[in-house]
Amino acid sequence: MGAETMRILYVGASWVPPPENPLQDRFVLLSERLEGDVLQPIWFDRAEQVEELFGPGTYPVYLRGRFRYHWFPVFQHSGWRRKISWLWFYIRTGYRIHREKPFDCIVVYSHMMPALAAVVLKLLTRAKLIVEIMTAPELAYKFELRRQTLAGTLSRMFSDFSLYVSALMSDRVHLLYKWQLGHYPLLQRVPSSVFHDFVLLSLIPPKAIPPPGEPEQVVLLVGAPWYLKGADLLIEAFGKIADEFPDVTVKIQGYYEDKDKLEALIAGSPRIEIVKAAPNPETLMRISRALILVHPSRCDGLSRVIIEAMGAGVPVIASDAGGNPNSVRDGDTGLVFPSGDAEELRKRLRLLLANRELRERLGKRGYEVAHAEYSEQVYVDQFTRMVEATVPVPRVQ
Repeated sequence: MGAETMRILYVGASWVPPPENPLQDRFVLLSERLEGDVLQPIWFDRAEQVEELFGPGTYPVYLRGRFRYHWFPVFQHSGWRRKISWLWFYIRTGYRIHREKPFDCIVVYSHMMPALAAVVLKLLTRAKLIVEIMTAPELAYKFELRRQTLAGTLSRMFSDFSLYVSALMSDRVHLLYKWQLGHYPLLQRVPSSVFHDFVLLSLIPPKAIPPPGEPEQVVLLVGAPWYLKGADLLIEAFGKIADEFPDVTVKIQGYYEDKDKLEALIAGSPRIEIVKAAPNPETLMRISRALILVHPSRCDGLSRVIIEAMGAGVPVIASDAGGNPNSVRDGDTGLVFPSGDAEELRKRLRLLLANRELRERLGKRGYEVAHAEYSEQVYVDQFTRMVEATVPVPRVQ
């Protein structure tokens, strides 16, 4: 008689649909060692949209590998009704799944509201709990608005409240970098596993030559919201050196509800373009064609777009926010500047634009480190070890 495969309940937080191709799905890869269920919010308002994307019969439950997706169309509700129904979906569905076939461990991708739902599920099921902390919690909401507001203060308070409750109730936390909880002394003794988030490194196209008609020298920023990701810093820094590099253009990619404010900062410059958020394969191709990826964020965990750029061999300039310096090692795999400092960003951008040899060296080194330290197999191994460390003695048949 052998041990059962470890069963987990994964509480998802992102509204982004999983990849259409099963071979690109983290849970298909994790199926080599684990099984379970995924509670997945998705940016649709109707069940039919799920089936249009993944095929007939894929709603409300969709099997991939040894994991089952359970969908929650986020936009079927609005305002507070959305948040309440979302929270109820986690608790109701998770508890029903556990009664059908108990899971050993709950893993939640967030320290915010989904984590509070996961705490309730832990109390109801007595399963172990792992909280994945995917941002720098001390910076959460601090820089979302230029001026401190009551809403921003309350949001920061809720973030800290959720962090303390979920982390102290957890059996383990997943950190992206070692010093991620350095601002929270009460949480220092919580057991932790430290490794990167999932990145489809093997599918990232290598640095490519753009097709005819598309400018080769593109400085790219990918991320939203724009202020949190520092788009204004890139606009300011590039504006000061644009005349020195007449063949260079800037593209800023993301979904921006307040796009008009970003356009006001661009002030009609023909060499700075806002491009719409795109599916991951299209984004990866855009990254691979970039001259430089700039990630001037004011708040971050360990950004996947940085690892994607490194994996394509594209040189990176990143702020020192959160865990960015963990992957972008200044002068080795990229260049790092103080978060929020447009002048320091200008200096590094100018240096890299003017020095092809440096761009090639940083890009090559970044490629080597990314493929050695952030591959899919490394992620699967680390994730499985994390679960096994949290539930050391699986049930036996």
